[in-house]
Amino acid sequence: MFNRRQVAGFAVAAFFAVSSVGSFVSAAQAQEKVTVFAAASLKNALDSINAAWKATSGKEATISYAASSALAKQIESGAPADVFVSADLDWMNYLGDKKLIKTDTEVQLLANRIVLVAPADAAVTTDIKKDFDLAGLLKGGKLAMGNVNSVPAGKYGKDALEHLGVWKSVSGNVAQAENVRAALALVATGEAPLGIVYETDAVAEKKVKVVGVFPEDSHDPIIYPAAQTAEAKSADTGAFLEYLKTAEAKKLFEAQGFTVLPGTAK
Repeated sequence: MFNRRQVAGFAVAAFFAVSSVGSFVSAAQAQEKVTVFAAASLKNALDSINAAWKATSGKEATISYAASSALAKQIESGAPADVFVSADLDWMNYLGDKKLIKTDTEVQLLANRIVLVAPADAAVTTDIKKDFDLAGLLKGGKLAMGNVNSVPAGKYGKDALEHLGVWKSVSGNVAQAENVRAALALVATGEAPLGIVYETDAVAEKKVKVVGVFPEDSHDPIIYPAAQTAEAKSADTGAFLEYLKTAEAKKLFEAQGFTVLPGTAK
């Protein structure tokens, strides 16, 4: 017969054994889901696509949204992402140069445009062209943009303003946000009278309106690449990437204002 101390020991051992098995199962279940790191401007589109993928396959992804720069740095630091979808080629190339993505899986998925937005009830109109009076339109207020040194939308915006010859006139009045959706929020809440965001962001937010579209030749082409990371763990990673290239996904991307690049839809 076992004494009480031995019985108690067996009970504790059994508890930890069950707990360990439970933790292992939970980790395995979690690993089955594809973990996607995606640019903040993709939220509405990818949320819809993720729901459609679940409806057709029974599978779904876990998606984290932030500035492409922040996500790339997280992947570089070892964050467990299976797929990276960037709002520009620079941050995808950054990871590619460090051998942190599988370059043979990379696809140039989407294109976008940058626009000038104002609160929906604002009486603002303009023609965006060389030397247009952006400072006058601001009337001393802030111009909301993504961080101009790291966030793709901010970089595109600054390049366009420099090309048009108006950056110096407004650079002291720029409110730099951590990502493009944060810049959009500053305009939607009226904290900034104007902002530079993607056209798709303007579609997603009813509290703003587009008051001007930046000429495409004023900045580099806005291209969204997607790729599998070098450390991808989920067995469904490839399937999710392929779904992003389907006709069903194309419809959902286009519904949010994106241009699906030729050769993507199947």
